[in-house]
Amino acid sequence: MAKKKLKALVIVESPAKAKKIGSYLGSDYRVLASMGHVRDLPAKASDVPSEFKKKHKWATLGVNVESEFEPYYLVPKEKKKTVQELKDALKDAEELILATDEDREGESIGWHLTELLKPKVPVKRMVFSEITEEAIKEAIANPRELDLNLVSAQETRRVLDRLYGFTLSPLLWKKIARGLSAGRVQSVAVRILVQRELERLAFKSGTYWDLKALLKTDTEAEFESMLSTVGGKKVASGKDFDESTGKLKEGADVLLLNEQQADELLERVKKSDWKVTSVEQRLQSRKPPAPFTTSTLQQEGNRKLNMSAREIMQVAQRLYEDGHITYMRTDSVNLSNEAVSASRKRIEDLYGKDYLSPEIRRFDTKSKGAQEAHEAIRPAGKQMKTAEEIGLKGQQAKLYAMIWKRTMATQMEEARLRFQTVTITAADAEFRATGRHVEFPGFFRAYVEGSDDPEAALDDSESMLPPLEENQMLKASQVEPLKHETKPPARYTEASIVRKLESEGVGRPSTYASIIGTIQDRGYVKKSGSQLVPTFTALAVTRLLEKFFPNLVDLQFTAAMEQELDDIAVGEGDRLPYLNQFYRGKEGLDEQVKAKEETIDAREICTLNLEGIESAVRVGRYGPYVSDESEAEPVSASIPDDIAPADLTNELAKKLIRQKSEGPKALGMHPEENTPIYKLHGPFGPYLQLGDVVEDGPKPKRVSIPKNVDPDTIDFETA
Repeated sequence: MAKKKLKALVIVESPAKAKKIGSYLGSDYRVLASMGHVRDLPAKASDVPSEFKKKHKWATLGVNVESEFEPYYLVPKEKKKTVQELKDALKDAEELILATDEDREGESIGWHLTELLKPKVPVKRMVFSEITEEAIKEAIANPRELDLNLVSAQETRRVLDRLYGFTLSPLLWKKIARGLSAGRVQSVAVRILVQRELERLAFKSGTYWDLKALLKTDTEAEFESMLSTVGGKKVASGKDFDESTGKLKEGADVLLLNEQQADELLERVKKSDWKVTSVEQRLQSRKPPAPFTTSTLQQEGNRKLNMSAREIMQVAQRLYEDGHITYMRTDSVNLSNEAVSASRKRIEDLYGKDYLSPEIRRFDTKSKGAQEAHEAIRPAGKQMKTAEEIGLKGQQAKLYAMIWKRTMATQMEEARLRFQTVTITAADAEFRATGRHVEFPGFFRAYVEGSDDPEAALDDSESMLPPLEENQMLKASQVEPLKHETKPPARYTEASIVRKLESEGVGRPSTYASIIGTIQDRGYVKKSGSQLVPTFTALAVTRLLEKFFPNLVDLQFTAAMEQELDDIAVGEGDRLPYLNQFYRGKEGLDEQVKAKEETIDAREICTLNLEGIESAVRVGRYGPYVSDESEAEPVSASIPDDIAPADLTNELAKKLIRQKSEGPKALGMHPEENTPIYKLHGPFGPYLQLGDVVEDGPKPKRVSIPKNVDPDTIDFETA
């Protein structure tokens, strides 16, 4: 008896997705996973057959730069078994259904599968934005063809990134250090971080003074007020200072108080009456934010949940594959009619009619280069269940709850707030106090940006002033002068760099997490708390690219490249002219690198002219170092690993050089070993060493001094 044929072989990317979809389709369908991409450009030269390398000069590049930039694809060793299993399964199927993700990568995987499997049965493409029974059955009943424009856009991006990386990275190895890499979007992201670090390094702090007064009414109600004007002139604040000089900006019409003037003013107001001269109130409505896109999910998840972009996408992937949320790579803020109806029903059930917006609220996609037609990220299905109702735990519960709350908020009533501003005079000074009251919380009941506890956030937002009237007399409980130092521009966090990249049109939803991950993996950026701190190596690489290949790290140029890829994705662009323009000709990458390679002075590029640092600061084979070259014999000292470029001061540089030139000083002799204990500084920070380094002898025992311990406090007893 002949074996019964399957109705169809359905191929998805992951086993979790396969299991979930298989449970909805039944025994007539077999659902298998491709485990991601099944073919790719060669990862390294050894992957390419030696005969092929002999025949083609471009073989290790993986792109035929001699003929229309045709990619040379290989099936990685670890994927050969998977491909064979898919081929065997297809023999028993009446049709092949490609159910990979509905984006460029998913479309590309589907195309590569057809190229490898060479199906002799009909091929269909099914697409869906959520893994629910209804969505899967709807998708399988309404298949479409593979979108070759999306495939072409993905392939062009892959080729482009390969040409960029494989052409520029070897140059970085020769001129700066082995193991470095350049990337089309990665290098632009690093440049943004480096520019901010250099701004911090060049920053000059300014000082200003003002007064704070604690005032009270006849009923003993107290509130704070801050000095705003003296003699009718606005008092200087941080925003009035020039960051490059630490002085007031040219043309700033403000009064800059020093300590003496603040003390003199303090004496005047202490002797004066305090009188309310104006009371202003204004009402303001707040609209809820749009539902999540990939970018806003990463930003808010980073701020609220302290998760990295990479972690957020990993958790979101699991939520999607388990059928809990819609597809997580999207730049759309659109919600389906079904999702809107389900949200509105849930709001009415949970919060009551008063909290439901009178009309359905729609949002417009504003991000540059918005691409494939997905929905926003929202809870899957029509039930809009909470994380508790589903039974989610840990990070999945936290991320899902944030998505659920944001989705609910989109269809809730606006929040209404009342703001108060009160002006009080004392002597020749005016003080100002502000208050805020939530008249009606509206969507705040479900969702407050930057907070994962809406009720607590509502409590915190209440800063009501006591009832006050014009001409009312007050008493000062306490008045104190305050000294302020202006702060350098903040370093980027994962949330703010994603927002910056998106606003500039650099990168796309599917790439933000990998960009941030890659620049950390490659040693260009380190995390300090939530801050992204560029390394000295990042400064050297950016210096080289800015000086010799400025267009390649230019935001507008990179954004224009992204737009051309978007044009190819919708059939309005052609890959060949695009790649030719990028790689060939006098202005092309290939000729630029060949023409400039010999003119790049490695020592000059690796010398960082950092503002305010008298010593030479260089990046060497073993990391960054400072060097005093004023003597016949230069003295160089490694910069500890935990020192950021903007935190290297002239005093610290001199101290490192002095410690190196003085050589190791013994803290004392170990009582049992009878060998000296040294306190030393190396490229990874301060450490203790037991004994001397002896040529051909055993390496002495070393232990790092913890980062929270000041090395100067380490004495013999502590060591």
